Amino acid sequence: MQRYKIIIILILGILLPVYAASACTPHYKVPDPVSGGNNGGGDNGADSEADLDDASDEDDAPGGENTGGEGQGGENPGSGENPGSGETPGGNTPGSGSVSGAGTLVADGKDADTYALILASGYNYETPDNSGEHASAPFRHIRQSYDEYLKKYVFDFYLHIKNDDDRGKANITDRQRNEIKTDGKSPASMVAQDGETLRITWKFKLPAGMKTTSSFSHIHQIKGIDNAEGTADVGHPLITFTCRGTSSQQFQVIYTAPESSSNDYLAKTDLAPFLGEWVSVTETIKFGEKGSYSVVITRMRDSKQLVKISNVSRNFWREGATGMRPKWGLYRNFGKNRSLESILRDEILKFDDFKIEKI
Repeated sequence: MQRYKIIIILILGILLPVYAASACTPHYKVPDPVSGGNNGGGDNGADSEADLDDASDEDDAPGGENTGGEGQGGENPGSGENPGSGETPGGNTPGSGSVSGAGTLVADGKDADTYALILASGYNYETPDNSGEHASAPFRHIRQSYDEYLKKYVFDFYLHIKNDDDRGKANITDRQRNEIKTDGKSPASMVAQDGETLRITWKFKLPAGMKTTSSFSHIHQIKGIDNAEGTADVGHPLITFTCRGTSSQQFQVIYTAPESSSNDYLAKTDLAPFLGEWVSVTETIKFGEKGSYSVVITRMRDSKQLVKISNVSRNFWREGATGMRPKWGLYRNFGKNRSLESILRDEILKFDDFKIEKI
């Protein structure tokens, strides 16, 4: 009998530490950024409404923000802060209150508090944290990591091709997004009104080997904010940065006129010089019917200007809008019935040093 007691004690001594370790393992798994498909055939694609951003992009619809992980704080995206209860009023009119440090968003290395940092800086987010398999084990899609080139922490934007959706909307089945933005809850200093000028700066790094299709992979947009009646002309963006093509990949800067779905290309250039490289962006927009647009994108390694657009005159306003604002991340189309899924893969895009100022 004494011998059996000793055996039981030895077995418990082995099993209990293993069980305790497994119980403390995080429920999420950091994905492999290079899993997924490969380049397929095709060209840069024809212009279409879906190539830009259509009326299904209802992130500024009256009545507050959409669900699907947006504006929820902390490590578990299923709980936390309500984006409508911050220092600026809810709804669609930009707030007049102040947020300490509003307009500047810089990674601080406190990864678990990333969403709280985004909200506290006057921004908001739309993430697929509870989509697909994430419903039972939520995955935080914006994280922080240390970057050896910049020698500082940066933001990592994850997107999983086989799982992630567009804000949990069951009626949108051909695209997915992971973005941050300013909106109707942001301080007025971060949203432009008719006649005002914004200078917007940030850095980003597209992954080496990034996969794109003949449809869209947007990484930045300037859009209008809808009014309380939902009648503003805000379905399409004013400005879009998109990555497009398969056998020949391009980085494109696109302007869209009011009540239009056609593409006015302000720049088209080879995507390859962007891949695996940190670039800095300075974008200046004068908003109004007689507005203007300038942007310079510089590769940081050698100070080479990859894109330069100077004082292009266009109508940079939207009828009925309560303001204009930027957004960043990855918003991409994987085709009807997921027809383009095999061309794409999981991606991690890096961003940092966001700053919005009125000049």
